[in-house]
Amino acid sequence: MSRTCRMSFELLATDGKARRGRLTFPRGTVETPAFMPVGTYGTVKGMLPRDIEAIGAEIILGNTFHLWLRPGTEVIKKHNGLHDFMQWKGPILTDSGGFQVFSLGAMRKIKEEGVTFASPVDGSKVFMGPEESMQVQRDLGSDIVMIFDECTPYPAEHDVARTSMELSLRWAQRSKNAHGDNTAALFGIVQGGMYQDLRMRSLEALVNIDFDGLAIGGLSVGEPKHEMIKVLDYLPAQMPADKPRYLMGVGKPEDLVEGVRRGVDMFDCVMPTRNARNGHLFVDTGVIKIRNAFHRHDDSPLDPTCDCYTCTNFSRAYLHHLDKCGEMLSSMLNTIHNLRHYQRLMAGLREAIQQGKLAAFVDAFYAKRGLPVPPLD
Repeated sequence: MSRTCRMSFELLATDGKARRGRLTFPRGTVETPAFMPVGTYGTVKGMLPRDIEAIGAEIILGNTFHLWLRPGTEVIKKHNGLHDFMQWKGPILTDSGGFQVFSLGAMRKIKEEGVTFASPVDGSKVFMGPEESMQVQRDLGSDIVMIFDECTPYPAEHDVARTSMELSLRWAQRSKNAHGDNTAALFGIVQGGMYQDLRMRSLEALVNIDFDGLAIGGLSVGEPKHEMIKVLDYLPAQMPADKPRYLMGVGKPEDLVEGVRRGVDMFDCVMPTRNARNGHLFVDTGVIKIRNAFHRHDDSPLDPTCDCYTCTNFSRAYLHHLDKCGEMLSSMLNTIHNLRHYQRLMAGLREAIQQGKLAAFVDAFYAKRGLPVPPLD
């Protein structure tokens, strides 16, 4: 079956293991390393589509599982796909639904065919396998489709991680077959828990199946930070150099920097949006908790170095006031800032790699936080 992927990836510069690249889609370009805001239900919480564009995001993430259950693909298909439904003009990556299915715990039953579970919306019995996931993502009109896989829990014994990884590989092949002539990019997901031998077996098999990009799954699932770094020390560098590398569900600004230092191109995480709604705001020195009482009389901007709408217009005292009153605008202004902070961080990393000055950028990044620079393996 002949198929031309509508995504292309160009590697523009490297600095050590770090990469500066560009993804090109009919809907626009994405400069990498990139951070993708998460729009679980077809909206990045607290953000209008024009706000997402204004903070510099070029691609966002949608959630296959939640959109399939509500409002359902029939509704979204009537709008010619998720882009028109939510009025986002740029590319969209959709996760396969695997992570959400497996986070249901006792509510789900895993078999070779797929997963049966009780819908968290209405309790009805629902089935999802690789074929269903590929069809839903096709109906959504995703620009990057993720394979259906099992997210290996942490901790997991070697045998458990191996069985899970092997099931994911069989589902990877079925996902590729079901994706068929869909010109959207299809990414494989490397699993294997914290075991290097399993991760490398997974990677080798996925490379042979031949995907348009590869993701690292099964991290940020409760493992200690040093375990995640151990995987990132060897895995990204072993992935094909001509394809994008995506670290799923990670994370804090420090995690993004460490991922980029080790060759990762793409990231997503709910942290900047979720933390914004809880009044935890990211700045270069760390985190400001805006609901703390000492911000009540502070007429200075949240971050004088930030160019976002929030920082250029409002004081810490006003943001504190909105938070204390539980105002809707609090979440909106906080989210604008946190997502802009993440996009500014990614832009700084891209420029540093382009200029061959990543080490100096990383030194300054940690110095502002009063932290030592973690060693690179």
